Amino acid sequence: MAMNNRTNRSQGVELSRMISPGQHAMLDYLVAGMFFMKGAALRDRHPRASALAYANGAMVAGMSMMTDYPGGLMKAISFHGHRTGDIIQAAFAALGPALFGFPRDPEANYFYAQAASEVGVIATTDWDAA
Repeated sequence: MAMNNRTNRSQGVELSRMISPGQHAMLDYLVAGMFFMKGAALRDRHPRASALAYANGAMVAGMSMMTDYPGGLMKAISFHGHRTGDIIQAAFAALGPALFGFPRDPEANYFYAQAASEVGVIATTDWDAA
């Protein structure tokens, strides 16, 4: 099967590249906002989880504002470079509860779910469309 810029063949499974750069930008800003809201919600109850949420929100928002895609403000990072940042941010969300000392607390589940979601977005974004 021939590959084009909208499909990827991984272990015999074809993944559609259905998320456009504009859609990816909207998702990024939504995720950043969700991290900031989570940080505010956890501020008094779980300060370490709150700090991790704010750090993730800042990473996502900052990278989004600097990416050369619709919604980017400074356009200092290419869309392909943004993918690398997304991978780093997903790893930070997944490892953050352990790094911040709460890997088994119920609050860690939010970060694990966000990391898994980010992997899905990375896998289904059309990185060659920008």
